Amino acid sequence: MSLTIKLHISSYPNVNHLTNQRPTKIIPKYMYQTNPLFKKSIFFHQSNKLSSKMSEISPKKRVIKSSLIDPDGGSLIDLIVPEKDRDLKSLEANNLPKIRLTKIDLEWVHVLSEGWASPLKGFMRENEYLQSLHFNSLKLNDGSFVNMSLPIVLAIDDVTKEQIGSSLDVSLIGPDGDLVAILRSIEIFTHNKEERIARTWGTTAPGLPYVEEVITPAGNWLIGGELEVLKPISYNDGLDHYRLSPDQLRKEFDKREADAVFAFQLRNPVHNGHALLMNDTRRRLLEMGFKNPILLLHPLGGYTKVDDVPLGVRMEQHSKVLEDGVLDPKTTVVAIFPSPMHYAGPTEVQWHAKARINAGANFYIVGRDPAGMGHPTEKRDLYDPDHGKKVLSMAPGLEKLNILPFRVAAYDTVAKGMSFFDPSRAKDFLFISGTKMRSYAKTGENPPDGFMCPGGWKVLVNYYASQQEEQSKQPATLMGKRMVAACGGKGRAMAAQGGRLVGGGVGADLACVCKGKGKGCGAGGGQAYA
Repeated sequence: MSLTIKLHISSYPNVNHLTNQRPTKIIPKYMYQTNPLFKKSIFFHQSNKLSSKMSEISPKKRVIKSSLIDPDGGSLIDLIVPEKDRDLKSLEANNLPKIRLTKIDLEWVHVLSEGWASPLKGFMRENEYLQSLHFNSLKLNDGSFVNMSLPIVLAIDDVTKEQIGSSLDVSLIGPDGDLVAILRSIEIFTHNKEERIARTWGTTAPGLPYVEEVITPAGNWLIGGELEVLKPISYNDGLDHYRLSPDQLRKEFDKREADAVFAFQLRNPVHNGHALLMNDTRRRLLEMGFKNPILLLHPLGGYTKVDDVPLGVRMEQHSKVLEDGVLDPKTTVVAIFPSPMHYAGPTEVQWHAKARINAGANFYIVGRDPAGMGHPTEKRDLYDPDHGKKVLSMAPGLEKLNILPFRVAAYDTVAKGMSFFDPSRAKDFLFISGTKMRSYAKTGENPPDGFMCPGGWKVLVNYYASQQEEQSKQPATLMGKRMVAACGGKGRAMAAQGGRLVGGGVGADLACVCKGKGKGCGAGGGQAYA
C-alpha cells in the first residue's frame, strides 16, 4: 500500500476570514509531487509575495494547534437540540408528518448532527445537491468554497410525499420507531438515480454495494431541509464511547497539546504495514520540527459491504494493536468515524479528508486506491490506484489539509516483517491483499511472521471461527416450514412454503435463487441458498 499525507497549508489571505481567531501561521502552497518526503531543507515554495526554503521557517513559527485549524465555514455545526428544549421539540415532532429512516439514513443524521459535514445544516436541498453532484463543492455566501464531494440526501417514496402534503416541517423516525429529529423548511425534488450514480461512481455498472443497498430501493424523491436532532445519536453496541464528535476530538487533541494531528482512515484490520506507515509519519513530522504529533486512528463505522470485517471485530483488533505496543497509546487517539461507506474512489476520498478537517486534523494519510474496490463486472480495479491521492492534491476546498507522499509497504521475506518496498530486490517482497488476509484468517492459516501483531491476528481468527461454528449449527434443510430471509442483503423479503434453505459460506447473505433479481421470491416448494 502506498500512503500519502496531504501537505498544503493554504496561502490564500482569507483562510481565517470567518473567525476572530488569531490567524494561523501561513506556509505557502507547493505543487503535489510523487517522490518520497525528503528533509525539510530541500523544499522550495513560491507564492505571489513569498519564496523561501522550508528550512528558513523555524519550528516555533510552524507550530499549528489543532484548535486553530478552522472547520469548513469557520465554525463547527452542532444540530443537537439543547437538553432543556427536548421535551417541547419532541411534542412538536410527534404532531408532524413522519418519515421513517433506514439504518443508513440514521447514520447520515449522526454525521450531520455532529458537524462532520460542516457547514451543512441538514439534508441537502436541490441547490446544494446539484453543487455537490456536479462541482464536488459548495459555494458559501461570502463567495468562498468548501469541499463536499458526496451528496448527503434523504430519499422518500410517492406515498410519503403525498402524506407530507403542504407541511413545511416533518419529523424523522428511527428504524426502531423513536423520534429522531425535525426537518425544517423542507424542499422536495426529483431523485434522478441514474444521474446520481453516474456522477458519484463514474459508472452505472450493476453490483456497486452502496447503490444496491441504498439508492436502487430508495424512493424517487429527495427531501432537504435544516435538521434539529432531538438527542445525540447512540447505538448501544458497546462502542459508543469510541464515537467522539469533531468537537470532542478537538478538545482531546488540545488536552494532549498536539501541534500536529495526522488522520488515518481504514475499514480493515491494522497490520504491521499500516503501523509502519503511521509510525514513519510521526517520525517525519518530528523531523520537520513538530514537537507532539498525534495520530487519529479513525476507522469508518457506518455501512460497509458484507465481506468487510464488522466494526466490533475491527475495534477489538485495533485495541490489541495498541496493547501489543505496535502503536503508542500515548500518541494515538482511536475513534469511530460514523459515515457510511460508498466505495466511490477519488470522489469519496475527498469527503473522508474534508470530514477530518472538521475534526481538527491538519494532516491526512491516504493510501493506494483510497475508497476503491474491484470493478463489479470486470476483473480490474474500478479506479486508477493513484488517482485518489492526486485528486486530493487538487481538490477545491481542501487547501488547509497537508499532504506528504509515501512509498509502498509490503512483506519483506528477508527481513521477516513489513518494510518499504525496494524495487531493486522486488523478488524479496510479498504483497498480501485484504482478500488474502481474510482467507488466511478464515482457514486458520497463519500469515508470515511479522505481518500482524499476534493479539490482533487472534481476534480475526476467533471471529471467523465463530462464524463457521454458527453456520455449522444451522440446520442444512428446513422442510415444510415458511421461511422469511433477506434476499441478497438488500432488505427485500423472500418467502418459501415447504422449500429448502441450504447453508453456504461464512458471512454470506441469503440470496434468492430466482430470476426476479431482488423483487422478492415467493415459491411453493422453492429453494434458497446462502
